[in-house]
Amino acid sequence: MEIIRLAGLIPVLVLTACHGTDQPNTSVKNDVPTEWKFNFFTPKALPAVVTFAVVQGTDGTIYRFNTLDSTKALNGVIGEWNDSARALNGHWNHVDSAPKHILFCWDSVIDKKVYETHLTLPKSVVEKMQNPYGEHYPHNTVQIGLAPEGKVAVWLSGVARGELSYRVTPSVMKTVSGDKLDICKGITRFSNGYEYGKDTENFIKGKKYPYGSW
Repeated sequence: MEIIRLAGLIPVLVLTACHGTDQPNTSVKNDVPTEWKFNFFTPKALPAVVTFAVVQGTDGTIYRFNTLDSTKALNGVIGEWNDSARALNGHWNHVDSAPKHILFCWDSVIDKKVYETHLTLPKSVVEKMQNPYGEHYPHNTVQIGLAPEGKVAVWLSGVARGELSYRVTPSVMKTVSGDKLDICKGITRFSNGYEYGKDTENFIKGKKYPYGSW
């Protein structure tokens, strides 16, 4: 992960190469989380892979991720989204300031194309992440679902097991592909083409694309 401590817009700063290993010393106040996570997941057997991400925190810090946790397929998500299924936290996808802007590149294997998504979380959502207890527990994780046709959905989740995630509507949500790609142009894990695995082939057999309502 690269950290860039400059305020500004992600599309500009993402092109700046700057390493930072010195983490800011932030005092813990009222049990406010000191680390926030973000996870990507897909519905069952409808694979996608997130290849690059940039996160801007509320303090203006820019985090670049060339290495990310795997994009999990959730068996409990079939045909439509729900608020109970969520991806478990991994090793890489975390930041030291509550995320405000997120840009990410992803291969939709099921769509056989590259997408670029820009999203901004509204102030009310950011405040939930900075609230020490939220409504019940700290909301310290952004959950991002990736579905066929480049559909993206966002939730907040907390630290308690079994807790329902909180569906949120970003103030900005834009997903593009093809000739409209900017930052993500040329970024893919499948330069030789996309192939479906057996699980996907069996799951979509007899179904009509896009295999659900998202």
